[in-house]
Amino acid sequence: MNFFIADTHFFHRDLLGWNDFAPRLFASTDAMNQAMIDAWNERVDDNDVVYHLGDIAMNPENVPTNAAVLAILAQLSGRIVFIKGNHDYRSLFKYLHANDPQWHGQDKFSFHDVGVIIKENHQQIFMTHYPLMMGIVHQTLNLHGHIHHSTVHTATNINVGVDAPERDFVPDLPWGCPLNMHDIEVMAAGKRDVLAKSK
Repeated sequence: MNFFIADTHFFHRDLLGWNDFAPRLFASTDAMNQAMIDAWNERVDDNDVVYHLGDIAMNPENVPTNAAVLAILAQLSGRIVFIKGNHDYRSLFKYLHANDPQWHGQDKFSFHDVGVIIKENHQQIFMTHYPLMMGIVHQTLNLHGHIHHSTVHTATNINVGVDAPERDFVPDLPWGCPLNMHDIEVMAAGKRDVLAKSK
């Protein structure tokens, strides 16, 4: 099964507490990191693939070492496909590639600079870090991150970030978990309904 997430921002202490950008109500980054690890592993099986749409951890001054980021990622179930975000840096990707913990005899991690396109449930899924303005499209969604607790006001743009307001459309969704395709479809339907009522 495929899952989707963005903007984990592991180790990002400036997000702790209440704020309008990305409220994370934890006492420490250790507690925040562990909550995301637990939420990920409760939903994702080791045979699943998770598309991480950018901003794995905050920039180098917030992260102890690349090894500390790898130690977090090695705890996460499944294979991870990374799409580079604005806070991801080349040295981290190189380190992860060189120290890949392996997954069923192949690389656990793969890396893309701009985006990935897949087809799922008869829809094209464009995955990018930054939201795309696609115009009029049919059976096409743009899954993205970057804007944290904000949303693009089109039903075809779904923010899959940890802090995304679209998550409110899915009842009882654990904070910080990756999203499956059913979650995405519920979010898109919820956005369509809200946008239709606002016209």
